[in-house]
Amino acid sequence: MYNTNTPEQLISANKANVETLMFIANTAFASAERLAALNLNTARGLMEDTVANTKAVMSIKNPQELLAMQKTLAQPALDKAIAYSRAIYEIATQTQEVMGKLVEGQVAELNINVNTALDTAAKNAPAGADMAFAAVKSAIASANTTMDTVKKSAKQAVEMAEANVAAATSATIKNLKAAA
Repeated sequence: MYNTNTPEQLISANKANVETLMFIANTAFASAERLAALNLNTARGLMEDTVANTKAVMSIKNPQELLAMQKTLAQPALDKAIAYSRAIYEIATQTQEVMGKLVEGQVAELNINVNTALDTAAKNAPAGADMAFAAVKSAIASANTTMDTVKKSAKQAVEMAEANVAAATSATIKNLKAAA
């Protein structure tokens, strides 16, 4: 029973796989490019700040000026560190979302293909095999339900972690401003 569509199906599957790999590669390169630009801009800003701060420190004439200078230099550095961390987190989160959507699409397509293959096999199976195919379909449905539950739980955990990080960052900034 040779299926004449098989070569075309293989070619189509290979093209889809190449397109998927290109999508993954482009997404990874775009994220790496954004991260590299962020790092370069941060390094440039750090260098400029260091030069400006060194000039300011060299103009200090007494210890009171030094104490005042330390307070004025600490807050901008902290703000920039927090902004840098947020930017990295944003890049990572966006990349993860894109990859997550890709995986979801691949899993959905796999489920369709498996169900189609099971339906085809069930039509050609000997009498009495219905129960076995029903059990396999039930197991697949159960696995999909479990996967959806895990995905929802993970999303809730990420949202909770984001809220906690935002609250901790806000509290830290308030405490540092109050101390200054």
